[in-house]
Amino acid sequence: MQTIQILALGKCKEGYLREACREYEKRLSRYCRLQITELEPAALSQNPSEKEIAAALEKEGAELLKRAKGYCIAMCIEGKQLTSPGLAEKLEQAAQGGDSGAVTFLIGSSYGLTPAVKQRAQLRLSMSAMTFPHQLARVMLLEQIYRGYQILAGTKYHK
Repeated sequence: MQTIQILALGKCKEGYLREACREYEKRLSRYCRLQITELEPAALSQNPSEKEIAAALEKEGAELLKRAKGYCIAMCIEGKQLTSPGLAEKLEQAAQGGDSGAVTFLIGSSYGLTPAVKQRAQLRLSMSAMTFPHQLARVMLLEQIYRGYQILAGTKYHK
């Protein structure tokens, strides 16, 4: 069974979004070993300088890189946009690869990801040209992973 790891900076705070995440976690349990790790973002002042932001990103990036395994997908606005079948194909390709087919999705803080994290990733993925709150984007990512497995299983969910 494939391992899907989501490394996210920050917690999912809203109850209704946590509930949505739990629903997709439950659904995904039939298809993969899902591991969601919420990491603490680096503390910043109220109006951080560019230097302070860069230092925070470096600290966060080091923690992400330490935990990343397998095929890594960096979630970033400048990334490639895939269709749902395209993401399903990436999951399938990773499953056939080494490292037990593990896939790690890397979600940065509100300031994004360091270049080192983006370079480590085999894929930079953007969900949309629009901006979404991190918590909602996590639900959307879980739904797309679930949809990917449904596509691979040939179910009617993707209609």
